[in-house]
Amino acid sequence: MVIKYAEFVVSNSDVAKCPKSRLPEYAFIGRSNVGKSSLINMLTNRKNLAKTSGKPGKTQLINHFLINKNWHLVDLPGYGYARVSKSEKKVFQKFITQYFSFREQLVTAFVLVDIRHTPQPIDLEFMQWLGENGIPFSIIFTKADKLKPKAIENHINDYKNIMLETWEAMPNYFVTSSTKNIGQDEVLNYIEGLNENMQLHGNE
Repeated sequence: MVIKYAEFVVSNSDVAKCPKSRLPEYAFIGRSNVGKSSLINMLTNRKNLAKTSGKPGKTQLINHFLINKNWHLVDLPGYGYARVSKSEKKVFQKFITQYFSFREQLVTAFVLVDIRHTPQPIDLEFMQWLGENGIPFSIIFTKADKLKPKAIENHINDYKNIMLETWEAMPNYFVTSSTKNIGQDEVLNYIEGLNENMQLHGNE
């Protein structure tokens, strides 16, 4: 997939106010310091489509971006280390949960995980919640440029070993680096394939 069009549409904290179109949506979510905005900018070949910040927790709303005028990329608030009050965190968690529970346009989620770290309980618990609620997702390992190939393989195996204790199979995953453009084609081609499958199914 080549992204020729990428435009911000709307930000809000109310799922009911999300775009009314029936366009397929792909939601990106992860811990607050995982490099989500940088990944979105890399995927779309736009330097400032998603706002990046040195402060964790910059994204605090549901952000919709229209891509190639035929699907939405959804940037969701990070979980974990956002420097906000407990009451604000509860609000974030509430509308994140509502988004995943009620947004019928959602095709799949992408859970971003920092490849440099050992499996974190907060990431594993969130993926477990997605699985228990029947929400399809893939893992996107970020910051792959920070590790050597063998270390990347070892860290992915750590995730496999832990997840296979409770999952029948390791979820689909991608290895990416925003600074080196690693994984861009793989993620975009995956989305393109899902869009094409939906179009075929819709014509049956």
